[in-house]
Amino acid sequence: MKVTTWNINGVKARLESAVAYLKQASPDVICLQEIKSVTEGFPREAFEELGYHCAIHGQKGFNGVAILSKLPLEELRTGLPGNDADDQSRFIEAIISVPSGVLKVASIYAPNGNPITTEKFPYKLAWLARLRAHFKRLLAEEIPFVMAGDYNVIPEPVDAKRPAAWTSDALFQPETRAAYRTILSDGLTDAIRLCHPGPGVYTFWDYQAGAFQKDDGIRIDHLLLSPQAADRLVCAGVDRFTRAWEKPSDHVPAWVELDL
Repeated sequence: MKVTTWNINGVKARLESAVAYLKQASPDVICLQEIKSVTEGFPREAFEELGYHCAIHGQKGFNGVAILSKLPLEELRTGLPGNDADDQSRFIEAIISVPSGVLKVASIYAPNGNPITTEKFPYKLAWLARLRAHFKRLLAEEIPFVMAGDYNVIPEPVDAKRPAAWTSDALFQPETRAAYRTILSDGLTDAIRLCHPGPGVYTFWDYQAGAFQKDDGIRIDHLLLSPQAADRLVCAGVDRFTRAWEKPSDHVPAWVELDL
């Protein structure tokens, strides 16, 4: 089973690209972030025609996450637990029945956190702490899960072409990186880093200053696996070719294949 994550940066603006990608790569599940659409306005028909079931947690103008699956989606959860007052659409989760049992999948769009001198940075850290607490509850269930999405975290210097350029950014703050390491320390596996331990593996290139042409990228889109999913890991990768398409998202799809 192939599970993909992609910050689409506006599903309506990138609909043609999204359809083209699904036809070419044919993931079994794709987790989308930053769909920038209300739930009712999501162009689900275009994806249903390709055989995908759609679960959407939208928000007008920004944020928004979705899970598209060739298999039915069950036990849908929207919103990250831990703060009932948080109305930002950044988390959606579902169960998928697979031959070996079940697979839980989440699409995650963590807060950016910039500027770090504003309330946005403590919100980011609090959100990541809530995410860790949720992951710990899932780990206790001892089932395979893939928590996929745009975490807005550059984990290590190797995950940036120019680490020094990000030292004042929320994505690379010591507190941000520590929060990510703490999540992993609970027993999760960063599938992309496990399969590609060297430098030069990026999932985001800014639109400015010819970043993609210079390969001036960062890795902030991650697929975290429970031990039960990691045991079934076949391979993982990044489809950077989509960044060269016309009117691309600034992110590219990242994916994992599991033997389920």
